[in-house]
Amino acid sequence: MAEVAAFAQVLSHSGILHNIQEQVRFARARFGQYDLIDFAVVLLGYIISGEPTLQAFDERLYPFAEVFMALFGRQQLPHRSTLSRFLAALDEATVEALRSLFLKDLLARTPFPCPGELCDRTEASWVVIDVDGTRAVARQRALPHDERLPLPHRRFDAVCAPG
Repeated sequence: MAEVAAFAQVLSHSGILHNIQEQVRFARARFGQYDLIDFAVVLLGYIISGEPTLQAFDERLYPFAEVFMALFGRQQLPHRSTLSRFLAALDEATVEALRSLFLKDLLARTPFPCPGELCDRTEASWVVIDVDGTRAVARQRALPHDERLPLPHRRFDAVCAPG
């Protein structure tokens, strides 16, 4: 919740929430009292949460729903079925409007002097780029080779598989 609170403050202070409400339109029947911003903040919260699914995020968020929505200046958390209908009905023009709004904001600010910069203990700067397509990182140590030992196998082959 701390990360969401900080993110909500940044979105409010930078005017992105206001811009979404004013500049992005999505007219659709049967969303009741909800606006596009209600669904957008739920999806942003889901992205920040690190939960594997929207359902897991919804279950974890439910006890704090009122506080979560208040962080973004909204009243009520959309029900998961309403969110599902919204995602199914979302059109390309609305997605493009949101994307261009976030891109415009991204290009307007330079929060870091160099993306991927890392300083070591000698204060030398390094640029870190990960081009490995693994799903997770695990240290792969050398396997022992001895006739008395069973055949070696790696426990993380599935976890560290490409892709």
